[in-house]
Amino acid sequence: MARAMAPLVLVVEDEPAQMELLAFNLAKEGYEVMRAETGEEALLLVEETPPDLVLLDWMLPGLSGLEVCRRLKRGRETAQIPVIMLTARGEEEDKVRGLDLGAEDYVVKPYSVAELMARVRAMLRRVRAVGAVERLSHGGIEIDQARHHVAVNGTRVDLGPLEFRLLVLLVGQPGRVWSREQLLDRVWGTDIHVESRTVDVHVGRLRKKLVAAGMNDPIRTVRGFGYALD
Repeated sequence: MARAMAPLVLVVEDEPAQMELLAFNLAKEGYEVMRAETGEEALLLVEETPPDLVLLDWMLPGLSGLEVCRRLKRGRETAQIPVIMLTARGEEEDKVRGLDLGAEDYVVKPYSVAELMARVRAMLRRVRAVGAVERLSHGGIEIDQARHHVAVNGTRVDLGPLEFRLLVLLVGQPGRVWSREQLLDRVWGTDIHVESRTVDVHVGRLRKKLVAAGMNDPIRTVRGFGYALD
């Protein structure tokens, strides 16, 4: 996802005033902006020119934002593109539903533009920062950070950007117990507010993918504290 030019952000929003507000502030941050008013248009644009990040409205005419997110995360070529959902839905079950489908972050309208831009900066920074040690391995898990590949006993496992960074952190120090706050700091960044529940959702999704690849669950839950890789 590294680009020689400015990061490219796809904004999927059907309200013209919101679209203009987002596009203006993203451009002011120095990002390139692509625009889509429908889910169908967004998927076509991603296929033609994969962006570095997608800002995706939940409520869209036709294909919903949730379905767009689901399709992006199921595609081998698009699963690694981080998605921030934008929605008026604020109930916890709706947040969890969006995260379960693979969204990396979730912002409820009306939102602070300054906070949203901070989330965008943090997400792009974290995506690019994943690469100091190129190869890591532990207990049948092989990670190639340069190629963003993960294999379990030789079988490739497709992970989203946050799942990938969580696994890199855990594999990098096996046995160490990480608190939810430490995981939030290392994976999401300290300059944005993310609930600890978000950590649980992404660890749960990572677990399912590792087990589906043939592993016994390698992630230990430390009750009331956090997680470790055994």
